[in-house]
Amino acid sequence: MMSLRMLSTGLISAALIFNAGCSTLESAQSTLPAPVEQRISSLAALSKQNPVTRTLDIQEWQTSAGTKVLFMAAPELPMFDLRLTFAAGSSKDQQAYGLASLTNAMLNEGTGTLDAGQIATRFEDLGAEFSSGSYRDMAVVTLRSLSDPKLSTPALELLSQVAAQPSFPANSLARIKNQLLAGFEYQKQNPGQLASLALFEQLYGKHPYAHSSSGNAESVPVITRQQLQNFHRTYYSAENAQIALVGDLTITQAKAISETVSARLPRGTAAAVTAKPIATKASTTHIEFPSTQTHILLAQLAVKRGDPDYPALFLGNQILGGGGFGTRLMEEVREKRGLTYGIYSSFSPMQAPGPFMINVQTRAPLSEATLQLVQELLRDYISNGPTAAELADAKRESLGSFPLSAASNSAIVGQLAAIGFYDMPLTWMSDFMQDLQKLSVADVHAAFKRHLDPEQLVIVTAGPTVAQLPLPEPVERSEQTAPVERQH
Repeated sequence: MMSLRMLSTGLISAALIFNAGCSTLESAQSTLPAPVEQRISSLAALSKQNPVTRTLDIQEWQTSAGTKVLFMAAPELPMFDLRLTFAAGSSKDQQAYGLASLTNAMLNEGTGTLDAGQIATRFEDLGAEFSSGSYRDMAVVTLRSLSDPKLSTPALELLSQVAAQPSFPANSLARIKNQLLAGFEYQKQNPGQLASLALFEQLYGKHPYAHSSSGNAESVPVITRQQLQNFHRTYYSAENAQIALVGDLTITQAKAISETVSARLPRGTAAAVTAKPIATKASTTHIEFPSTQTHILLAQLAVKRGDPDYPALFLGNQILGGGGFGTRLMEEVREKRGLTYGIYSSFSPMQAPGPFMINVQTRAPLSEATLQLVQELLRDYISNGPTAAELADAKRESLGSFPLSAASNSAIVGQLAAIGFYDMPLTWMSDFMQDLQKLSVADVHAAFKRHLDPEQLVIVTAGPTVAQLPLPEPVERSEQTAPVERQH
C-alpha cells in the first residue's frame, strides 16, 4: 500500500499526463471500471514516470520608467494576472515595526477621489479581483482581469490609482490599527504564535527579519499618516518595482500595460538589498503557557534565494520532514511513538539567509523527550545523509508535484514575480527540476553539512512546566497495520 504522499503524487502525475494529450481509445478505456487493486497498481506505475511539464516561454524587458517586466502569454482563457512586487517589506520598517504592512493594507482604502467602498465596487463591477500583501522582503499588489479592453482598461486604471495614489484616510487608518491591535491580543492566547515571534527575535537579533511583519502593540499605535506617505513615496516607486504578467495578451498589449502601470508610479531609486544577518549562538527559550500541549520550534540560519545548494537542501528536506507522511521525522515521532499529529521541517530562503525550521506540537509531559528525539534525528541525518532509496523516492515525488507551480496563470505569475524580484534566471523553474534529477546522495549530504549544525540550534518552547515522562518505545508498524489516516 502506498503512503499518502506517494498516492497524491501519482494522482498529480496521472492528471498531468492525461491532460497533456491522449488518444480517443485511451480516453474511452479510462472510463471502464477496474478492480481497486488494478487502479492502485496503475497509480504506482505512474508515480515512477517522469512528469510532463508545461514549457514556460518567459519574456523580459524594462519599461521607460525603469521597471523590470516578466511576461508569459497564456491565451487559453480570456483573462490575465498582473502582480506588482516592490522591495517594500517589513525589512524596510527600520524602528517603525508594522509600517510596511500598514502601508500596504491602506492602499485600497482611498485614492482621494474614491473611498474604499467605491474602489471595491468598481473592481467588482468590472469582474476584476484586487489583492495585496506584505512580507519580510516584499510587498505585492495583484490584479486579475478579463482581457477584453472594455473591462481591462478601466481595471488597470483603477489599479494604477490604488498603487500610485493612495490617500491614507485617517478613519481607515484608525480602523485598521484597531484590527491589528485586536490581532495582537489574540496572539497572546496562541502559544504557537508566541513561540514563532520569540524564535525570530532569538534567531535574528537586531536584524530587520527579527520583528514580526505586522508590528506589535507598542509600535503600531504611534505610526502616523505622514510616515505612511513617506514610506509609499520611497518604496512604491517604478525603479523599486517588478511587474509579472501572465495571460491572454500579445506582447504588444503586455508592453503597453506595463508602460502605463509603471508610468503612474512615483519616481525614486531601488531599495538597498537586505543585509546579511549575524548568526546568533545556540539557545533555548521557554515560554510558560497554561495548555495541555507544548509547541516546540527548532531553527538555524540556513540559506538565501539563489544559493546553488538550495536544490539539494530542498530535496533532502523532503526526506527529512518537508514531504508530509513518510518522512523520517513523521515516521519516528508520529507513526512509531504517537507523540504528535504532525511534525514538519522547512527551508525558507529569502533575500538574506532565511531559516531552517522544525515545528512540532506534543503533549506537555512528553515535551522534553520529544525535543531530545527530534535533535537526535536531525543530528543523525546531518551526520549520515539520506539513503539511495529515499533520494529516488523524493525525486519522483518532487518532480511529480513541482509542475503544480505552473498549473495555473495565478501560480505562474507568482513564480515570475519571485524570479524577477530575486533576480534569478528566466529558466529557473526548468533548471531547478533538472538540478533535482542530477543530485546524488553525496550531494545532498554535503549540502546539509555545509548549511546546518545540530549544535547551533535556536530552540523555543511554549507550554506548561509539568513533570516529564520518558520517551515511549518505538512501535514498528507493518504495512497491513498502518494507521488508516496514512491511506486517506
